[in-house]
Amino acid sequence: MDDKSQIADNYRKMYWGMIQKDRNVLESILHDTFVLVHMTGMQQSREAYIHAIEDGTLNYYSAIHEAIEVTIDGNNALLTGESLVGAAVFGGSRSTWRLRLKINLISRDGNWFMTRAVASTY
Repeated sequence: MDDKSQIADNYRKMYWGMIQKDRNVLESILHDTFVLVHMTGMQQSREAYIHAIEDGTLNYYSAIHEAIEVTIDGNNALLTGESLVGAAVFGGSRSTWRLRLKINLISRDGNWFMTRAVASTY
């Protein structure tokens, strides 16, 4: 699998891990230094993010990926993904979000890991 395909696959795998509340999947693609920046500007570390998924603060039910764009520059990459995401977060009601994530990644030993994701809508 080439690098762009692996990066796009990791994006899809991230959503699968979020929906399944699968810590192992998320830890396999999120770098130890990973930070998620929510639409509100709130930032969560990898551990805080995974914990919020596990404890139901963040509930994800579905994801339909409409666009995935990847650019690579050496050992760094940027993925911009646009997905229709069924979710209920921070005590809110379940709805479908048009979620855009801009994700920075780094390559280590032939594997790509997400280091930062910034969420917005589209």
